[in-house]
Amino acid sequence: MKKNQMSKLVKFVQLAVLTAIVVVMSFTPLGYLKIGPLSIALVIIPVVTGAIVLGPGAGAFMGLVFGVTSFAQCFGMDAFGTTLFSINPFYTFIMCIPTRVLAGFLCGLIFKGMSKGLEGRKLKDLSYPVAAVSGPVFNTLFFMSSLILLFGKTEFIQGMMASTGAENLLMFFVLMIGVNGLVEIVSCLVVASALSKALSVANKKMRI
Repeated sequence: MKKNQMSKLVKFVQLAVLTAIVVVMSFTPLGYLKIGPLSIALVIIPVVTGAIVLGPGAGAFMGLVFGVTSFAQCFGMDAFGTTLFSINPFYTFIMCIPTRVLAGFLCGLIFKGMSKGLEGRKLKDLSYPVAAVSGPVFNTLFFMSSLILLFGKTEFIQGMMASTGAENLLMFFVLMIGVNGLVEIVSCLVVASALSKALSVANKKMRI
């Protein structure tokens, strides 16, 4: 088998494995940590790993898988998503899928730009944690922004605002992303950063 074919095969296998991990995590307690009405998406970890190791295209694909599994949970598997789906299915689709595709793509794009643009090994090593953090930041930002923009005036979200003591949508936004965003960022910084770097090093040793 030629080197180019081997490289493509290894990357395909890595993408397939990471995709399988996303699917498994999405439909088991491993993928989401429930805190109140919202969920902390630990499933973002393999998405970020794929974006860093395999590039922006793979990041977009992994984000798509994440988004589709998230949208699937709106059919009775997740109370929050099911309620949003009952209010407006199309808006729920927009909130679940395009936002995750964009988050995965931008994460891969940031890593690609930083790893090529920075000089020196220590500086290039920064591209891993920075890109790893960007994934959950984009995911939380896009998800919560679309939630506010598309569902902010609904009775459901207004009721959540009242229960949290938020006086306006901006305060509600900050309160909701506080714990969720922090846990996702820390988990990606620790796990996704280390895992993606290890896979990248292994690929380089195999000259892939």
